[in-house]
Amino acid sequence: MVVKKRCLLWDWTNSSGPGNPGVPWAMDQCNFNGPMSSVSNWNTWVPPELRGRAPYRPMVHLEAQLSGQDWNNVWNSDQPIVQYFNEPDKNGISPQTAADAWYRQMVPLRQQKSKKLVGPAISSDENGKNWLADFMGRIHDQPPDFLGLHYYGTDGNACIEYLKEMHSKYPQPIVVSEIASIDRNVGSVYNFTVQLANFMDETDWIFEYGFFGCMRNLADGFVSPDAQLMRPDGSFTDLMKKLQWDQPIVPPS
Repeated sequence: MVVKKRCLLWDWTNSSGPGNPGVPWAMDQCNFNGPMSSVSNWNTWVPPELRGRAPYRPMVHLEAQLSGQDWNNVWNSDQPIVQYFNEPDKNGISPQTAADAWYRQMVPLRQQKSKKLVGPAISSDENGKNWLADFMGRIHDQPPDFLGLHYYGTDGNACIEYLKEMHSKYPQPIVVSEIASIDRNVGSVYNFTVQLANFMDETDWIFEYGFFGCMRNLADGFVSPDAQLMRPDGSFTDLMKKLQWDQPIVPPS
């Protein structure tokens, strides 16, 4: 039986828009009958090219998405799960500010719209851990349905230990909404991806995860170029093909 936990991180620039022709046709390469479970674009609007082929994960990325059209999109979404804040620990959002908005807007979203909520996806360093502990202490009577985490690194074993550590602290199922290797050795990148994908598929307290990222150009100099899931022309890399087709993933020979 196929385990569907892999979220497609579909960069918003892949969609067509004013001054941006995008590569919307590239989504037709996706196998939504395999391990892919959903699609996220770090925004509140559904990529038109998705065409209902998989669930969409709207995201309240930062404070700006708590008002205006973005918030209308979230409030009126027919999708079952909403993600809340992307690395607030690195974006100047305090745990108190996040908790205030949580009670003011996210809790009513759950109560009135029956949404499941993914808590703030924090970075995996000590600052991120401390931020999350502070936030969770402020919302103890209205905790998230899922624990949001990110992980970037080079050591698959260290990543697994981090996930186990966070699971031991918080009872919620985990959504690893961003994960990737930052190694500059292609073999190491593949080994990290294979090890973590297979581990998370087999682990019942991991609800969903997304490898970063399906985009034509590198977001920055941090993530390994060998971890890219899309080429500049919109075609998929070998790693992306493995993520959408193979389960378990077998390391390249």
